[in-house]
Amino acid sequence: MRAFGFLSFGHYGNFPGSRTRTSGEMLHQHIELAEGADEIGVNGAYLRVHHFARQAASPIPLLTAMAARTRRIEVGTGVIDMRYEKHVL
Repeated sequence: MRAFGFLSFGHYGNFPGSRTRTSGEMLHQHIELAEGADEIGVNGAYLRVHHFARQAASPIPLLTAMAARTRRIEVGTGVIDMRYEKHVL
């Protein structure tokens, strides 16, 4: 069996052309994406952990929901070390 997965960045923003305007929409879309991926045989769904930006910054509850709604897919995080994050005050 081949391993095949995807990494999602979890972006959202209320700007023209955005299909994910709110964090709630982002959460629902990720769950739907994991369900669809599971149906077609994708083995892995991973979320990028990104601090200080409008992205999925607390992935564990979302990963739990994704795992609860799928049967075979592995879920996890793509880890980014905090020292590589930039925050402008």
